Amino acid sequence: MTRKMIIKGKEYNLKNNTLIMGILNVTPDSFSDGGLFYDPKKAVEHALRMVDEGADIIDIGGESTRPDHKPLGAEEEAARVIPVIRAICAATDTPVSIDTYKVSVARQALAAGAAMLNDVWGGRRDHNMLKLAASAGVPICLMHNRAEAVYHDLMSEIRADLLASAALASASGVREENIILDPGIGFGKTPAHNLIVMKRLNEVASLGYPVLLGTSRKSVIGKVLNLPVDQRLEGTAATVAFGIALGASIVRVHDVQAMSRVARMTDAMMRGGF
Repeated sequence: MTRKMIIKGKEYNLKNNTLIMGILNVTPDSFSDGGLFYDPKKAVEHALRMVDEGADIIDIGGESTRPDHKPLGAEEEAARVIPVIRAICAATDTPVSIDTYKVSVARQALAAGAAMLNDVWGGRRDHNMLKLAASAGVPICLMHNRAEAVYHDLMSEIRADLLASAALASASGVREENIILDPGIGFGKTPAHNLIVMKRLNEVASLGYPVLLGTSRKSVIGKVLNLPVDQRLEGTAATVAFGIALGASIVRVHDVQAMSRVARMTDAMMRGGF
């Protein structure tokens, strides 16, 4: 696995330290915090608060990807996120990632100061996203996703799909050290599938790329614990610690301060030292 990652000119050591990606949804309808940070001023304030709490990266999304979400046009998505990205980048050196599968939005985000791409379709909905990552020289997270949760051999197919995305990225010119894989917890998978992916996350890590894990407050936690979205902190903490132990290098979370502490403690036990 790549042991170092460079984002916005800053080098991150993935061998000893799990990176914390703070979630910023500039949306009215995200499953957990929809509407809370839809106002640009509140969005920027929250981003800076997450930086103070330990976020290494701020991941900004303008379109909800909840299971019943309504697709959003690129123009409206850009109108939501670009002013926020510009303001955050002016206020902090912490790298900003754009969570989008639309190339036009990603291109504008990079121009506004974003330094990383996060594509929930793994670059396979529009290969131009991979070409953009290559030309800009930025890291790209390729998430596993399917339109339907139908599998014959869950882990073999997830691994094959992720490797196919990585191969497409490489063929498009993305450098190996800029490829990150995400198993896509909650995307194109049943709750039972999600638990299997978590149990066997080391099989994704063994592919040789840094793994981003996004479990924060997700429905699989709610189903296991029978808790609403605002009471899933402890369940999220369990998935973060377990995920790091099985090879996750980046965790994407809402509750940055708490999960930063979970990650630091897990790193101390699993990766050596303080």
